[in-house]
Amino acid sequence: MHVATTVRRYKGKEYKTRLIRRTFREGGKVKHETIANVSGFPDSVVAALEKLLAGVDLVEAGTDFEIERSLGHGHVAAVLGTMRKLGIGSLLSSRPCRERTVAEALIAARILRPRSKLDMVRWWSGTTLPSELGLDAGTTEDDVYAAMDWLLSRQEAIQKKLAARRLSERGLVLYDLSSTYYEGRTCPLAKLGHSRDEKRNSLQVEYGLLTDALGCPVAIEVFEGNTADTKTVMAQVDRLRTTFGIRQFVLVGDRGMITKTRIEEFRSIEGVGWITALKAASIQQLYRKGAFQMSLFDERNLAEITHPDYPGERLVVCRNPFLAEERRRKREELLVETEKQLSAIRQRVATGRLAGADKIGLAVGKVVNKYKMAKHFDLAIQDSSFAFSRKEACIAAEAALDGIYVIRASAHADLTAEDTVRAYKKLADVEQAFRCIKTVDLKVQPIGHHLEDRVRAHIFVCMLAYYVEWHMRRALAPMLFEEENLGIERAERDPVAPAKKSAAVSDKVHRRRDRDGNPLHSFRSLLDDLSSLRHDLCRYTDLPERVPFTKMTLSTPVQRRAFELLGTHP
Repeated sequence: MHVATTVRRYKGKEYKTRLIRRTFREGGKVKHETIANVSGFPDSVVAALEKLLAGVDLVEAGTDFEIERSLGHGHVAAVLGTMRKLGIGSLLSSRPCRERTVAEALIAARILRPRSKLDMVRWWSGTTLPSELGLDAGTTEDDVYAAMDWLLSRQEAIQKKLAARRLSERGLVLYDLSSTYYEGRTCPLAKLGHSRDEKRNSLQVEYGLLTDALGCPVAIEVFEGNTADTKTVMAQVDRLRTTFGIRQFVLVGDRGMITKTRIEEFRSIEGVGWITALKAASIQQLYRKGAFQMSLFDERNLAEITHPDYPGERLVVCRNPFLAEERRRKREELLVETEKQLSAIRQRVATGRLAGADKIGLAVGKVVNKYKMAKHFDLAIQDSSFAFSRKEACIAAEAALDGIYVIRASAHADLTAEDTVRAYKKLADVEQAFRCIKTVDLKVQPIGHHLEDRVRAHIFVCMLAYYVEWHMRRALAPMLFEEENLGIERAERDPVAPAKKSAAVSDKVHRRRDRDGNPLHSFRSLLDDLSSLRHDLCRYTDLPERVPFTKMTLSTPVQRRAFELLGTHP
């Protein structure tokens, strides 16, 4: 039964008829039976009748109730809502299963509270994450590990779907490598190598990240901690061509990754282009051979050149005066500090506290190697004396090229000189991804897993979490201290000049409020704000059956705005 309301207007007046009716099917036809006319009842009584007929339990106004449990909900709703819009479930597997559901919880929890797997399971019981995903209270860390193993077995299929979403023929693909220190000594992947975390005596694992031209992650691969950057490149080229089916693309990588040897390998593969940069020694050789002169930069800060040493390639020479001044300042500081410590060694030698050419050389080597200034000093070491002086000519030769860098690209990179420089500088987006994955938000480190496959799965989960966060950041940009139209802003600014905050971002920093007057946030602080939107499980205390009900706290203007931008609802 239900209350049916009809409204009719007569001579400017409105008349409402409210009937309690029963709807039923008879002989294949739907029929309605009127039980009572309640048109004369007050609106409050009719509203109560509607609730009773809908099966809602009514209690007397003023009845006391207690909150049995309060669960964090707003931040969970924001992340899960975004994941549903992105189709993360179907991305992981076309068919629902328990492992897929737990994997979704893992990805969401990595964004909301990046902790150990044991802590994660304990934490999410205080949120609506399990109930929103349909996980039962018996979910344990063993289920999480099983989901990680399942997820790793599907990594290539998942990344293939991501590539289909984000990559296209003849497009740019960004690639870079990073490392993370490892806790423990039992994982075969953990090796001593070049530490990007400045933990030189710690074991580490490395991982290479592929993104599209906007920095959105597509694929990640884990390597042993002592793997050279250059040895990982061809594996990514092969993956792009064979696994992802992208036959023509331009790979963007830094100067330490796309080396001369890798470029020669690229030449034998049809459709593969590349953009990288020359090292300082190669730039000096070009300058000495007269490939470019400083007069090129009298009117412009970049120029495209060719040279026989780089046949079939495009070279874009850039000069940044701000970078030149910074390098001059830094070099002078290093020279002065090196001289200061060398003077201390000379004083020790002069007073007899340090003697012997081998011991003096060892002390001097520690200093010049620490500051990388050996090339700029003449050193005279004998058993009982030590002298040093600056190589002024060498310093002047290096200073002449301060602020000069050269972008090196294949003929496949069908871009203007300006866009070629912009493409190389997009590697900063991959570095931003590494910062978010490693320390800022998702905290991939330290890695505590001991099994090789679990380490790979852990890092893959972090990449998928960043995929979701990347989309959330772009949607929430009006509420964050971030550029709202970054792609347009980059395309319009000078590619060589130092990146500066746009007028819009500067205004945000100054006012600290958005256009609606609400306070601006970082991504993390906005999630914290959303977490105050809670689901409360309540029970009436004056009723013998203790009727349960749930209530959600009222949302604030900031929270409503966040859900509006995300296109989801709490």
